[in-house]
Amino acid sequence: MRDNIEAVRTAFTLDRERRTPTERERALLERYCGFGGLKCILNPARELADAARWAKSDLELFAPTVELHRIIRENSKDETEYKRYVDSLKASVLTAFYTPKAITDTIADVLHDKKVRPNLVLEPSAGMGAFIGSVLSDNPQAEVMAFEKDLLTGKMLGHLYPQQKIRTEGFEKIEKPFLNRFDLAISNIPFGDIAVFDPEYANGSVFKKIAARKVHTYFFLKGLDAVRDGGIVAFITSQGVLDAPSNAPIREYMMKHANPVGVARLPNNLFTDNAGTEVGSDLIILQKNTAKQNLTDREDLFCRSNPTEYNTPGNAFFQDSTRIVHTDSKLDTDPYGQPALIYTHKEAVEGIAKDLKQMLSEDFRKHLNLNLYKGERNDEPLLQIPVTPNIIPRLSNL
Repeated sequence: MRDNIEAVRTAFTLDRERRTPTERERALLERYCGFGGLKCILNPARELADAARWAKSDLELFAPTVELHRIIRENSKDETEYKRYVDSLKASVLTAFYTPKAITDTIADVLHDKKVRPNLVLEPSAGMGAFIGSVLSDNPQAEVMAFEKDLLTGKMLGHLYPQQKIRTEGFEKIEKPFLNRFDLAISNIPFGDIAVFDPEYANGSVFKKIAARKVHTYFFLKGLDAVRDGGIVAFITSQGVLDAPSNAPIREYMMKHANPVGVARLPNNLFTDNAGTEVGSDLIILQKNTAKQNLTDREDLFCRSNPTEYNTPGNAFFQDSTRIVHTDSKLDTDPYGQPALIYTHKEAVEGIAKDLKQMLSEDFRKHLNLNLYKGERNDEPLLQIPVTPNIIPRLSNL
C-alpha cells in the first residue's frame, strides 16, 4: 500500500512538472504493484468518522487509504475526473495481479534463446509493463504498443516507457491497420467473465461473438488477429480458458488458426508475493498459422475438457500432470468456493521460473516453426494477399 501511494504521488508530480523521472523516481514507479486484493481502498475514507464503517481487520489501512484518495483528489482537475480515477481503481481491485519479473524474464529469455527476435511487440493488458521491460531487455530496439485500461496504471506506465506507444484505454480500441502486423503479443491478460464490446466481434462470426462474452477468450482471438502469420501470442490467463467446457469452440478456433508452441499450468502461489492472492493460471503460447488444414492429436487434446479423477474441471492437455509446474497438489476450493485441484511450488517464484524455463525450452525446440516466424513458409500452401505498405503508420506516429 505504501509503495503504491508513493508511486501514485510520483506520477502526478511528473505530470505537473512535465518531465521524465529521475532514477530514484523510476524506482518508486516500478514498485507499484496495483490494488488487486486491496478491496479496502473502495471503502469510505474521506474523514475520520468513516473509520466506523470499516472492518476491524482493515483498519490499519484506513489512514493510507485516506492519503491515497487525498492525493488523487488534489491532482484531479474536478470531481468528475476524480470519480473516473476511483471507478478505474474499482475495476482493478478484482483483476490487477501483476506478473513477477522472474516469470516475464523467463518467457522473454526463452523466446530470445530460440531466435525469436520481435521488432513489433503488442502488450494488450500491460499493467506496469513487466513484460515490456523483459522484452526490451533482450531486444532494446523493439517498438512496443501497450494498452492499459486503468487510468493510474497507464499514467505511470507512460512515465516508465516514454519512448513507447502507451495507450490508456482498452485493447478493443486497436485500429484495423495494426491487425496482422505484430511479431509478438505478450501479456498477463485480464481474468474474469467480463464481456468486451468490439463492433467487429459483435458483427462477426459466431466464434467471435462467443469469444467477446468473456474478456480472456476475447484477448486470445483478438491477439491472433493482431499478430502476423508466423507471429507469436504468449498469454498468461485464467484456467477457465482451457478447462471450461463452454470454451471448447474457442479452443477449437485457436487450434485451427495457430500452432500450440507451449502450454503450461502455473501453480496457485505464483502471485502470492506480488498480490497476496492464490489463483490458478495457465501460460499458453501460440504461433499464428493461417494455412492449417487438420488438427494433430496434441491439438485435439488442447480442445477437450476432461474432468479430473476428483470430478473437478480439467483440460485433457494436463491429464498426466507433466504440463503442470508444481511440487505439491491438494484438493481444495477455487475463489468461487467450487472444488478444485490446488497446485503449489515449494520454492516459490524462483523455483517456478526455473522449472518453467526448462519446460518451455523443450517446447520451443519441438514445436516452434522458426521458418514460419521468419516468413519463410515452405511447409504448406498459402494464398498471399498483397498489402499496401504505406497505409500502415509506424507505432510512434500514432
